[in-house]
Amino acid sequence: MTIVAAFIFLLVSPFVSSSDIDTDKQALLEFASLVPHSRKLNWNTTNPICTSWTGITCSKNNARVTALRLPGSGLYGPLPEKTFEKLDALRIISLRSNNLQGNIPSAILSLPFIRSLYFHDNNFSGTIPPALSRRLVNLDLSNNSLSGNIPASLKNLTQLTDLSLQNNSLTGPIPDLPPSLKYLNLSFNNLNGSVPSSIKSFPASSFQGNSLLCGGPLTPCPDNTTAPSPSPSPGTSKRGLSTEAIIGIAVGSSVLLFILLVLLTLCCAKKKDDGQDSTAVPKAKPGRSDNKAEEFGSGVQEAAKNKLVFFEGSSYNFDLEDLLRASAEVLGKGSYGTTYKAILEEGTTVVVKRLKEVAAGKKEFEQQMEVVGRISPHVNVAPLRAYYFSKDEKLLVYDYYQGGSFSMLLHGNEGGREALDWETRLRICLGAAKGISHIHSVSGAKLLHGNIKSPNVLLTQDLQVCVSDHGIAPLMSHHTLLPSRSLGYRAPETIETRKHTQKSDVYSFGVLLLEMLTGKAAGKTTGREEVVDLPKWVQSVVREEWTGEVFDVELIKQQHNVEEEMVQTLQIAMACVSKHPDSRPSMEEVVNMMEEIRPSTGSANRVSSPEMIRSSESPV
Repeated sequence: MTIVAAFIFLLVSPFVSSSDIDTDKQALLEFASLVPHSRKLNWNTTNPICTSWTGITCSKNNARVTALRLPGSGLYGPLPEKTFEKLDALRIISLRSNNLQGNIPSAILSLPFIRSLYFHDNNFSGTIPPALSRRLVNLDLSNNSLSGNIPASLKNLTQLTDLSLQNNSLTGPIPDLPPSLKYLNLSFNNLNGSVPSSIKSFPASSFQGNSLLCGGPLTPCPDNTTAPSPSPSPGTSKRGLSTEAIIGIAVGSSVLLFILLVLLTLCCAKKKDDGQDSTAVPKAKPGRSDNKAEEFGSGVQEAAKNKLVFFEGSSYNFDLEDLLRASAEVLGKGSYGTTYKAILEEGTTVVVKRLKEVAAGKKEFEQQMEVVGRISPHVNVAPLRAYYFSKDEKLLVYDYYQGGSFSMLLHGNEGGREALDWETRLRICLGAAKGISHIHSVSGAKLLHGNIKSPNVLLTQDLQVCVSDHGIAPLMSHHTLLPSRSLGYRAPETIETRKHTQKSDVYSFGVLLLEMLTGKAAGKTTGREEVVDLPKWVQSVVREEWTGEVFDVELIKQQHNVEEEMVQTLQIAMACVSKHPDSRPSMEEVVNMMEEIRPSTGSANRVSSPEMIRSSESPV
């Protein structure tokens, strides 16, 4: 029995890792010390690795590093092989668009959990290591100086969907490749032989630039059974060319040479034009349709490319080109622009807000973004990660919140979803109040939110409440036409003067509380297309009828013994929506009053119903 146990241990032990986050941290610090880099990395022993280190993503429990993304970071020289052996929990590595040299360490390609490798646009040389992880899904080694054969072991990668090896110096025949492939690019190498039948369905562009390849989508391979040309018979006498023939050949050669020179000139001119255009519009990969650049950033100017400005503390590491190539999905259209969910090439998901009707110039815009981006971190404030400014395009980059928005949770129960319970509503609003109070407190009277509404109250995956879209209002044109939904949150003085203050933020938050209490969407139009003034409606009901008629019937059905708390919250809301700004409380006072409603609610900012958010998305 002991022998069997020992044997089992020997079998299992290679797959059991003793590494932890501290081991990963030391390995990454070793990587930073061994690989020169022109861009500064904020990697050190004091910053928390999982939340502050640039380009690092950890597992959900922060136990291991699972992704390393340092594209375009000025890395140069060879990669240390033993360092990556210690980072055995990595699933994604992106070191593209650097100046890395030497061989690709075999330890990287054989990492046990690696799924995506993006090493393109470097100067790697040598052969592709044959030991490849069977978990690989994406492998991009294009635009390097790799040589030798394509490893036959690729056939065993049954999960591989994307393979990019173009623009190298690979030789030999193409081996059989896995049927799981959905994208393939082997163009511009020195490959020869016939295209294997397993990949004949890919377009000719996947194989172009290999003059010795044939078959499949290329020209048919020559028939080896063709008889050789007959040799001249011994009896045939050799005759020299006549003078007329020599003159004809000379004239013909001159004309042909002239035509070739003209064609060469035209091709060079076209290539130059194509090169200029290719930087303005992302190239589509062969075998794929690519219209992503049309989603956002269509006004990006060539002279201002790669000017995406990141804030300190952001762990993202991508450039504007990456953003424009990203797969984009419209999340929503709000007061200040359109919001997109963008999935980058390496799998990073961010939210991009494309602003419209910006009245501020470049200097004023950048100054305001610096103020917003440098707000001290707070658990209830969604941080601005980056921004881009050009004459025709203004983009803001935020984290993507998988939990969805308060608006969707509150009003999205038409499909049979259970209505939000009272405790969940109260916790969400308290979290939002704390976030707004923090924005007000860190800047004195200089900074305000300016766009408080239920779609801008978001939930993270772990159910944390965050407010977003803060600090944008001062940049927007006073002539911007606001949708009725946004008008429903605006303070009377803001509608008249188009000026936002911290007191107008308090008013908007009061409307948010009324929306939570009544279940009615602020600014919703009636059948006559008239905008419902929620504060005015509540005041009329309270004045003329029983206060209980104000509250959402779903709350009354669900719960008992919360009427007193609901009345207290209603009183806070009515104080916030006072017509006179000086009569409204500060957000700090609002937080204190809300915490007194139910003391236990003030100790946490997480909602209590995870099942309420499982199917939501997050329009910022």
